[in-house]
Amino acid sequence: MNREHILNLDLPALKAVLADAGMPPFRAQQVEQWIFQHRATSFDAMSNLSRSDRAFLNERFTLFTADVVRTVKGHDLTEKILLQWPDGGLTESVMIPCDDDRADDYGQTVVAHRRTACLSTQVGCPVGCAFCASGLDGLKRNLTRGEIIEQALRLAHLLPAERRLTNVVFMGMGEPLANLDATVGAINTLNSAWGFHISARKITVSTVGLPSQILALAARAIPVTLAISLHAPNDELRRQIIPWAKGISIAGIASAAKDYFQQTGREVTLEYIMLSGVNTQAQHAAQLAVIAKNMRANVNLIYYNEVPGLPFLRPDGRVMLAFQQQLRSAGVNVHVRRSRGRDVSAACGQLARQDHVALNIHTHADPG
Repeated sequence: MNREHILNLDLPALKAVLADAGMPPFRAQQVEQWIFQHRATSFDAMSNLSRSDRAFLNERFTLFTADVVRTVKGHDLTEKILLQWPDGGLTESVMIPCDDDRADDYGQTVVAHRRTACLSTQVGCPVGCAFCASGLDGLKRNLTRGEIIEQALRLAHLLPAERRLTNVVFMGMGEPLANLDATVGAINTLNSAWGFHISARKITVSTVGLPSQILALAARAIPVTLAISLHAPNDELRRQIIPWAKGISIAGIASAAKDYFQQTGREVTLEYIMLSGVNTQAQHAAQLAVIAKNMRANVNLIYYNEVPGLPFLRPDGRVMLAFQQQLRSAGVNVHVRRSRGRDVSAACGQLARQDHVALNIHTHADPG
């Protein structure tokens, strides 16, 4: 019998399986505590379970299904892991640390130790953004709920015991809303008290903008932050750099985003990767300001991380600042997102692309 990935199950489902095996209801809670709080790496490490219960878990379930191909760490302490699944598919996950000083209500300095996990939802990507490495080889398949959660666990295991995951962004490989059920299932595990216990408000789902799926996510009534990868302020330019946008208008995205805000109370964020000379002109800022104000959306301007073989360039700081100032003068809440992990190929798909090429070279190499 093929072993089931235990991370595909929520707590009620695990309780049902263990109850059928004659175990008491609290046993499932103990197992989840070992996985998510104690970060156990095997069922055998769950020392307050009986030997027979651990044997059952080993026979019935698997905890980790992927192999860690590479782990790289940047100068800014960003860590990226490349996972290979049993079918050979490669996905990336990134740990982004950030320690911010701030003053509390009493004027005392406190430090917020944020540890953000950037997760993938698909092997490859169907969107095919012209500037992105993730979609260069197309979509291979969707990840399961358990495979998405396994990425988060792998990243959590990189942390010292006193640190935990505090934030999650679905901004890795793939389009999360094209794999909606698995993404929502993973969100429930991340959010639940028996799982990672991360506030829904600290979970961000990034999408290229699929109106029907945005409405479906809104109907789930989970108040996660919705980030729309806009990257262009008009339909003509957007369709040039995002092929999937050919049948999706910015007006349709804006309508769905407004509905999302009304149902969840969460303001939408517009993600805008700055491509030097492509979408960085004053006219683009003026058009983007109209869209953002119409949607009541925040704007994140993002430095482009160059991808070898693609023609797009990273703008310099003066261009970013001028663009930001023009948006602010129009009344838009806009920030330049800090560039992290550039020295570890942290842009989506870069590391997987490198290893995919390397693996193909190795596979087709002359054995002599």
